[in-house]
Amino acid sequence: MRLVPMEPTDWAASSFLQSGFWGRFKSEFGWRAEAWRTFPDDAPSFILSVLIRPLRANRCFAYIPHGPTLAVAPDRQGAFLVDLAQSLATVLPPNCVFIRFDPSWHCVEKPDQNETPDRIDTDPLQGVQEPALIGTRVGEGRKVIPERPQYSRPLRKASDVQPPDTVIVDLSPEPDLILAAMKPKWRYNIKLAAKKNVIVSEEGLSGIDVFYDLYETTSRRDGIALHPKAYYKRLIECAIARDSATASDSPPVDVRLWTARHEGQALASIITLFYGNQAVYLYGASSDEKRNRMPAYALQWAAMMAARDAGCTFYDLYGIPPVDDRGHPMAGLYRFKTGFGGLILHYAGAWDYVFQPVAYAAFRAIERLRLFWHKVIKKRLRSRVVPS
Repeated sequence: MRLVPMEPTDWAASSFLQSGFWGRFKSEFGWRAEAWRTFPDDAPSFILSVLIRPLRANRCFAYIPHGPTLAVAPDRQGAFLVDLAQSLATVLPPNCVFIRFDPSWHCVEKPDQNETPDRIDTDPLQGVQEPALIGTRVGEGRKVIPERPQYSRPLRKASDVQPPDTVIVDLSPEPDLILAAMKPKWRYNIKLAAKKNVIVSEEGLSGIDVFYDLYETTSRRDGIALHPKAYYKRLIECAIARDSATASDSPPVDVRLWTARHEGQALASIITLFYGNQAVYLYGASSDEKRNRMPAYALQWAAMMAARDAGCTFYDLYGIPPVDDRGHPMAGLYRFKTGFGGLILHYAGAWDYVFQPVAYAAFRAIERLRLFWHKVIKKRLRSRVVPS
């Protein structure tokens, strides 16, 4: 597999995570972005964007979000990643401990026809096809662990970085048909928000303070980790700067901040990203007040319609629990996002190819401890706090 370095400029990619824009943005927050045009022996060439992160003791690791974007047969994917890793070893820094792949390859869960018979069996990321039936119901509100791409050694399953499960809403039909594909309660809530005078506005940078205040409220309520405010502000600024620069072959990047208000009071806010034919719901925040006015539903509907007007053909709700399990701490998120009528995708998740086993073992031990602290201990401590 031959690799040719890319110039530090924009390049077209099917995923925003593989775009030159995303690489430049992440380079402002501790990463270094590099890219190569990759020439496999028996497949078309593609561009691969790689993020490199420094570690202690003069080491680093490489991370490839939603790459490679090349379509590869399921039984060849693991071998393809190994070949790619071995080729990258010749161009990455010699102190690179491992490569973390987070490929775009996924399985599609067939819709529950008993709930939403109008949904079509298509994969908007890969074209029209008959998706495999993934996950069998074993009880009310529960499914077995869904099938997803799996690989064997020398690849090792790692802690996921990007959401390994998500919901994709097809934006190509007319708005009435998009609404018809939703669960009835979701259509009702969208109309209810409008009836209760919830106003959705697109605010951009002017809304960043309100967004972050609501995000801090969401973090305390749901136990989620946040970046500093500067991270979200810079994301919008980078998109504005890129849009005002000279045109390139890469699709434009459109990052929008939306706020839902009632009588001037901010109730919820979201950040979306439009890139080529994809629209992605990146971040969402909400107040603890007036939740019965359904501002979250109004925001999603407004963003979907704006994405459709911008030429996007699908809307990625970006992250759900793997199954419909009422015992899961984020079960409400699963129900909320799947109610919009989209297809459920199960990605392969993150997989590591290791160059330095001893250093890698130390990294993984620290990573597991950090994840345990944030996802288990901190949430338990928060649950013990008695509201004043």
